Amino acid sequence: MEEMEAAVKILGLVACGVLVAYAALAAGYTVIQRYLMYFPDGSLPSPGDAGAPGFQAVTIRTVDGLALVSWYRPAKKGFATIVYFQGNGGNISHRIYKTLPLVEAGYGLLLVGYRGYGGNPGKPSEDGLYHDGRAAIAYLQEQGVPNERLVVLGESLGTGVAVRMAWETRVRAVILEAPYTSTVDVGQAAYFFLPVGLLMYDRFPSIDLIAEIQAPLLVIHGEADKIIPTRFGRKLFRTARQPKEAHFLPGAGHNDMVDYGLMDIELKFLAGLLE
Repeated sequence: MEEMEAAVKILGLVACGVLVAYAALAAGYTVIQRYLMYFPDGSLPSPGDAGAPGFQAVTIRTVDGLALVSWYRPAKKGFATIVYFQGNGGNISHRIYKTLPLVEAGYGLLLVGYRGYGGNPGKPSEDGLYHDGRAAIAYLQEQGVPNERLVVLGESLGTGVAVRMAWETRVRAVILEAPYTSTVDVGQAAYFFLPVGLLMYDRFPSIDLIAEIQAPLLVIHGEADKIIPTRFGRKLFRTARQPKEAHFLPGAGHNDMVDYGLMDIELKFLAGLLE
């Protein structure tokens, strides 16, 4: 009997230890979660040094008082202007290689510099990136670009910003590269052993907004994406209203869709908007 009681006590102590360790793990994730979500490059070259001909560095001011540097190249007459929301890593200069075909075709492009990225002040967060997106659209409106000539394009994390902006502002079209239903869903898939839904600050709930967006939608997602599984992109696409089109690229991962025809798909979609 005494041996059984001792065993029960030992099991109780082990269970308590496991619970304490798990609670510490969850608490640690809560504290550092934004460091796991945002990976900004704090440096930013000039557009010329980055191989971005015709771009100018512009300063965009947010409602919470930040002055953010973005890169802008106006559209040729008759072409739409694309508002580009990057993913969670690097800075806007790293997107030049994949966006040059857009500007070469005549489209305007505003590469939105987030807070905390590319030497910009502030720290990234969900609300903060929404402020940055609103300020970018307001800047273009001040430049005389009408809403019906605005296309929002989001990449990875930036798809959540693009969806939110299209939900708030009527735009000509929406392009989403490797989108998700919410960052909670992506986080839960990656950290299946944690109650991510209870712990996560920045949730980017695109799935709750997408059905209310009336603009034409293009979704592009790599079938071999191991960062944002295509099941999230497919669910978001199913939830969206028409008109919409999707391309799920066999063999493409998260960061190499350019090698699988990404730009040709986007250019064809954009050309259809002008017809």
